[in-house]
Amino acid sequence: MPTHPAPLTRLARLALIPLLLCVAGCQGAVLDPAGDIALQQRNLIYASVGLMLLIILPVMILTVVFAWRYRAGNKEATYDPHFDHSTSLELIIWSAPLLIIIALGALTWSSTHLLDPFRPLNRISATKAVDPKQKPLLVQVVSLDWKWLFIYPEFGIATVNELALPVDRQVRFDMTSTNMMNTFYAPTMAGMVYTMPGMRSTLHAVLNRQGDYEGMSANYSGAGFSYMRFKLRGLDDAAFTRWVGEVKGRGAALDTANYLKLEKPSEQVPVMHFGSVAPALFQRIYERCVTPNTPCMSEIMARDNAAGGGGEPNPMQAGEGMPAGRQSIPRGKPEGGLMKDTDEITPVPHNSKPRLPGAPGSTDPGSPRNRDLTFLSQPATPGQPRAAHG
Repeated sequence: MPTHPAPLTRLARLALIPLLLCVAGCQGAVLDPAGDIALQQRNLIYASVGLMLLIILPVMILTVVFAWRYRAGNKEATYDPHFDHSTSLELIIWSAPLLIIIALGALTWSSTHLLDPFRPLNRISATKAVDPKQKPLLVQVVSLDWKWLFIYPEFGIATVNELALPVDRQVRFDMTSTNMMNTFYAPTMAGMVYTMPGMRSTLHAVLNRQGDYEGMSANYSGAGFSYMRFKLRGLDDAAFTRWVGEVKGRGAALDTANYLKLEKPSEQVPVMHFGSVAPALFQRIYERCVTPNTPCMSEIMARDNAAGGGGEPNPMQAGEGMPAGRQSIPRGKPEGGLMKDTDEITPVPHNSKPRLPGAPGSTDPGSPRNRDLTFLSQPATPGQPRAAHG
C-alpha cells in the first residue's frame, strides 16, 4: 500500500513555498567576487558573521538546554530559589561578548583603512602585487537620469551602460552626477560609492576574472531607477584592445550638443558607443557648466577669491570673497544681538497688538479680554498673583 505523508509533513512542505519564492530572486554576486576588493569585502562579511555566531549559536543552544533541563517535570534539576549571583557566570557572560566586540572593532578599523575607495591598491590579487610602472586605467563615471556614462580619457572614447575593463589592471574611477544622487555599485568588483552633483568621488578597484557581470545604481533616484543598470565586462588585454578599436571605429562623437541630448531623462537606454569625446567634458560636468555660457564652479570661486577671498575684508566692496580656510568664519555675515553689548543694540518699535484696558491677565486666565493683553507694566511678586492692569 502506498504511504501518504502525514498532515504535519505536508503543512511543513507548504510552509517552505513562500521562503523559496523569497530567495528565488536572490543573486550570489556579493559572495562570488570577480575582483580583489570584492573578495576582501566578502571575506570581511564571513569573518564578521563568524564572530557574531560565536555568541548567537551558544545562546540559542543553551536556551533550549536550560528550558529542557529546568522544566517543571524534571525533579532531578537543582532548584535554588535564593540564588542571586555567580561571579564565574558573570565573567563568562560579559567577557565573551567583550572579546568579540574588541575583535570586530579591530577588524572594522583595519578594513576601513585598507578598503578605503580613495586609497590606491597595494595588490592586484592575493598572489600578485601592483606593478609600480603601470599606471591605473582612469575611467570617468557620470550618473545621469537614468543611465550611466563611462568616459575613457586615455583612449578618447565613451560608452553608455557598458563598462569594459582589462583584467588584472588597477582601475581608478572618478565619479560625479548630473542631477540626482546615485550609487555606483558593481558587486562583483567593489563596494558601492555615492555619486553627487557638483562633487567628485573616487574608487580604486580591479577585476581578476574574465566574464560579463552587472552593475547598477543602489540609490533610488526616480521613475527610471529600476532600469539604471550597466554591463560590466572583464576582458584580457588583447580583447580589451580590440574593444577600444571597435568603439573608436563605429562610435559617434560625444560633443557638447550630443551630451546635452544624452543628459535628458530617459529609461531603458541601450548600450551606446562614442568614438570621440569633447575636451574636458567630465570636468565641465563635474563643475556644472556644460551648457554654453554657464560659468564653471572654479571660475565663480576664482572671481570670488579675486574680490577679497583669502585676504582682509574690504567693507567698500560688495563681494568679500571666500574665506581664507575651512575653519574661518565667512565674512559679511551680520553679527547677532547676543554678541553685542546693550548700548550697541538699536531699539526698534514694539510691533505687537496695542494693549487695551480691561484685560484681567492671570487673575482670570479664561477671560476673552486677555487677547487684548500684550505686556505687563508691573512685575508680579513671587508667590503672588499678578494684579490686573486696565
